[in-house]
Amino acid sequence: MVCPETVSHADKIDGLQRRRLLALRHDLPENVMHWSRADYKKIEPQKSFSGLDAFCDENGTINPEFPRSLWNNRFKQTDSVTTVNITIKYNSLTDLEKVISFGFKEGLTMTLDNLEQYLEAQFRLRREAKTTKAARVCTYLNFPGNTEEAFRFYRSIFKTEFGGKGIQRFGDIPAEAGHPPVADAIKKMILHIELPITGNHVLMGTDAPKEMGFTLVQGNNMYISIEPDTREEAKRIFDELSAGGKVTMPLQDMFFGAYFGEFTDKFGINWMINCTTPI
Repeated sequence: MVCPETVSHADKIDGLQRRRLLALRHDLPENVMHWSRADYKKIEPQKSFSGLDAFCDENGTINPEFPRSLWNNRFKQTDSVTTVNITIKYNSLTDLEKVISFGFKEGLTMTLDNLEQYLEAQFRLRREAKTTKAARVCTYLNFPGNTEEAFRFYRSIFKTEFGGKGIQRFGDIPAEAGHPPVADAIKKMILHIELPITGNHVLMGTDAPKEMGFTLVQGNNMYISIEPDTREEAKRIFDELSAGGKVTMPLQDMFFGAYFGEFTDKFGINWMINCTTPI
């Protein structure tokens, strides 16, 4: 897989094809297009995958001036937590030292902190926007950067107003100790927005920019979000709807305060189960 990237020192880069750029970002010129290549070796669904990464040109030709590394990613699930173990192998100690000198540790740490901050802020806004504990059904839409344009269009059609605090942007995420600042490139993008439409149905949306490690295609940009009023009902719906499908995130207590899980049902439809009722 070959992936193009424009590198900026202010960006937060995440995702499987962006790790090499993340590792070497401190030694790259700003606003210059680079290409990353990932040669996947083995994929075991819901268990593990491995791959060899590299810098390359737009034709996939590997740049030998930069080290390659072999990534082995293994997943271990318990009742409430999925642990990801990542092992990275280099051909020589010299290659490893070169990567470390470019700030790999700092870059990867920053990326994980940024993702945690994003999830926590988004679900906090969803809780604040919901004014009752009644169960409801929502449709959650992901956009590559044009959420605001889409939701202003939907508002003009349904003649309703945005719920909660209105338009919430990535730049509205409060600065916190231990978290990296939000990249300038995404500050004006939409973190969370809600619009009631017909029959008390609510559209929710967010921008899922590549700077955060997202790759949107038709099929993964839309979810039906169920918000049951009890944890028992949340578990029943999750277990029964996901039967025969693919669980992408087991139903569990999350650090952002929700009992949450995701899956694709046996017909290929994406679902979120989100219960904010405390234990």
